[in-house]
Amino acid sequence: MPVPTLEELAPDGHDLASDPYPVYAALRAEGPVHRVHVPGSGDSWLVVAHDVARAALTDPRLCNDIRHSASWESDGGHAVGRNMLQTDPPRHTRLRRLVATRFTAGSVAALRPRIEAVALELLDALPERGTADLVARYALPLPVTVICDLLGVPTADRAEFHAWSHELVVPTSPETATIAAGSLTEYLAGLTAPGRERPEGLIDDLVANPEITPEELLGMAFLILVAGHETTVDLISGTVHALLAHPDQLALLSAEPDLTDIAVEESLRFNSPVHSTAFRFATEPLDLGGTSIEAGDSVLVSLAAASRDPLRFPEPDRFDLRRPARGHLGFGHGLHHCLGAPLARAETSVALRLLLRHRPALAFATDPDSLTWRSSTLLRGLTRLPLRFG
Repeated sequence: MPVPTLEELAPDGHDLASDPYPVYAALRAEGPVHRVHVPGSGDSWLVVAHDVARAALTDPRLCNDIRHSASWESDGGHAVGRNMLQTDPPRHTRLRRLVATRFTAGSVAALRPRIEAVALELLDALPERGTADLVARYALPLPVTVICDLLGVPTADRAEFHAWSHELVVPTSPETATIAAGSLTEYLAGLTAPGRERPEGLIDDLVANPEITPEELLGMAFLILVAGHETTVDLISGTVHALLAHPDQLALLSAEPDLTDIAVEESLRFNSPVHSTAFRFATEPLDLGGTSIEAGDSVLVSLAAASRDPLRFPEPDRFDLRRPARGHLGFGHGLHHCLGAPLARAETSVALRLLLRHRPALAFATDPDSLTWRSSTLLRGLTRLPLRFG
C-alpha cells in the first residue's frame, strides 16, 4: 500500500497549508513517529511529538549529509554550493565558526539601530488610514534590507535576489525552481568572486578567509541570504496575524509593550515559520520513539507539530502571551539550532514594537479565512497580509 502524503491524511476539503495542526494532532494521538510520502523527495519518517523531536535533533546517528541516504545517487536538487544545513561535524563545526561571531547577541545588539531605522522608514511609507499589504510593504523589505546590508549585497540586486530565493523555498514548479537555482548560483558566484567590487560586509570577510573553499563560500552566501530573510518575513507577518486573530492578546500587548519579546516566542511556538528540519539520514539502525529506523532512512522532524504537543504545552492551540513559551522548537535544537535566531528575534521584536506604536489601529482588510499560506517541506508563511490602518 502506498505511503500517504500529509495532504492525503487531511480530512476532505481541509486546506493543509492554512491549518496543518489538526492533522499533526491526529498523527500524534497514534504515536510520535509516522511514515509519510514527501512529493519530490520520497518516503520519510515524520516526528510529531516534542520529546522525540528533541531527542532526534541531538542524536548523532541522524546526520544531515545526503550521502548517508539509502537512495543517494547525487546531491541533486537545487542546492547552491555546500552549506551548513547539508554537513555534519567536523565540517559543520568549522563552517559555523567562520560566521558565528556575526550572529551573537552582542553583534545583533549593534545592528539594532539600523533595524529600527529601516523599520521606521518603511512605516513612514505605510498609510495612516487606508489599506496595504504588510508582507510586501513591511515584513519582507525589513529583513531583506538587513541581511543584504550584513553580507554586502548591492541595493540594486536585492529584489531580483529575493525572487530567486522565494522560488527555491516554495517552488512554483520543478522547472522554475531549476531556473531560479541556476540564476542564483550564477549571481552568487559573481558576487563572491575575488576582486569583485561590492559593499563591505560578511562576504568580503569570507572571500579573504583561507579556511573556506569556493564551493563552501558559495553555499554559505546562499544559506545566509535565503535563511536570513525568508523565515523572518514569515515570523513578522505570522505574529501580526496571530495577534489580529486573537484581539484579547493584541489588547494585552498594546497595553503592555514589554511583552513584545514574549509575543515573538509565543508566535514561534504557535506558528513555526520553519515548519520542519532539513532531512536527516540514519547512519545506522536506531529506535526513535519506539519506531525502528533503518540505516539510510530519511527523517523529518516537524518543529511545528512538536511545538503544539499538549504534553509539553497545555492548551497548545491557544495563542497566549502569558504562557511560558520556553522549550519551543521554532529555531530547532542541538548542533543545527538556527544560527540567525538572535537576528530574527531582534528584527521581529523591533518590527512589532514599532508597528504597534506608529500604527496602533490595525485590522484585517480581508476575510482572514481567505488568506493564502505558502507551504513547503521546510517553511510556512503568508503570501499576503492586507491590513486596514486607522
